[in-house]
Amino acid sequence: MRKFSAILATTLVVVVAVAATTAAALVLAAAAAAATVPQKAKSIQIKGSDTMVNLGQAWAEAFSKRAPGVNIAVTGGGSGTGIAALINGTCDIAESSRAMEDREIKQAEAKGVKPSQEKVALDGIAVVVHPKNPVKNLTMDQLREIFLGNITNWKVLGGANKPIVILSREVNSGTHIFLKEHVLRRGVVKGPEEFAPSALMMPSSQAIADEVAGNENAVGYYGMGYIGPKQKVIAVAKDAKSPFIEPTIDNVKANTYPISRPLFLYTNGKPQGVVKDFLDFVYSKEGQEIVKKIDFVPVK
Repeated sequence: MRKFSAILATTLVVVVAVAATTAAALVLAAAAAAATVPQKAKSIQIKGSDTMVNLGQAWAEAFSKRAPGVNIAVTGGGSGTGIAALINGTCDIAESSRAMEDREIKQAEAKGVKPSQEKVALDGIAVVVHPKNPVKNLTMDQLREIFLGNITNWKVLGGANKPIVILSREVNSGTHIFLKEHVLRRGVVKGPEEFAPSALMMPSSQAIADEVAGNENAVGYYGMGYIGPKQKVIAVAKDAKSPFIEPTIDNVKANTYPISRPLFLYTNGKPQGVVKDFLDFVYSKEGQEIVKKIDFVPVK
């Protein structure tokens, strides 16, 4: 009996030891797997272009329905703000209505950030006035003279004898930079031309829309996505001999509207994980339909 009890005790010790060893092995295997298998992030920080903020929010809302466990925050502030956030590592995706500048790329690389550019939509910059303003057509040269401050009265352009109030986005805005380089500087990126000192720098595209709606003397500009019934859109001609073209989806797609541009998303390196999933959605049929719904031009 004593011999049997001893054998039983020995067997139990062996079983317990084996079980403990097996459990430890399983824990170590799980830890190793966790260390080698990348875990997808459950949040995405998107920051940048004020022109694109509504588009980004619409994408985020639709994507969240497909991936309810992913939290997406979308904020504006300007293309420069978004690019700076990407460089500083405080956002996953930067929305930008202009291409990154060489100096920004160098700043990024100095911090170990490798910007990857994705062209996700096209846009036409709409020039807008109050609906009561009789002026409806302007050439690129006339726009240049207005924003430089050389034409200061609407009467010169066939309007009322009233002073022109210039509205512009702030200097960190990609829309501000694009208009300055392509209208004021006629494509010469490093040209000396600047907006008139009298120009009122507005914090957002919506601020320009609101001011134009309430000021009969104002002229401003913003992306197509902000066009509304409280402002009148000006048709623009490349020169005095060219037709006046409005910023519509078809005209931007056909490249006939003179102030058209691409819209970008930037990431640090090629998109991976949930960020790649989001980019794939942006390029999907549903994602590009959202581009049209927000009044921009799809790229696919």
